[in-house]
Amino acid sequence: MKSEREFFSPEAMPWSAGPQPGTAERILSRDEADPEVLTRLVRWEPGLDTSSSGVIRHEWVEEVCLLEGDLYDLTLDRTFHPGDFASRPPGMPHGPYWTAAGCLMLEIRYRP
Repeated sequence: MKSEREFFSPEAMPWSAGPQPGTAERILSRDEADPEVLTRLVRWEPGLDTSSSGVIRHEWVEEVCLLEGDLYDLTLDRTFHPGDFASRPPGMPHGPYWTAAGCLMLEIRYRP
């Protein structure tokens, strides 16, 4: 289960290096027994291109809301903007992505 936290300001948390070069994250909550289960803010630097990683698949459910910036899906040939939302079951292929201006996303992960 994710950590218990009452309302707090994520602005008080420092950004740390994300798992992908060119990303930074603020982990808002995490399941210590299953570190892939988390809620985080993730920031992508302008110009970040994930095409070298190919299509993404993972074992957890992922929900993502784009808060700022732009995100271009190279497979779908479509650009997403603030307010756009994705809900992905385990194994769903998505990406790769590129962002011109950079972006900020809220990402929620959990197990089915």
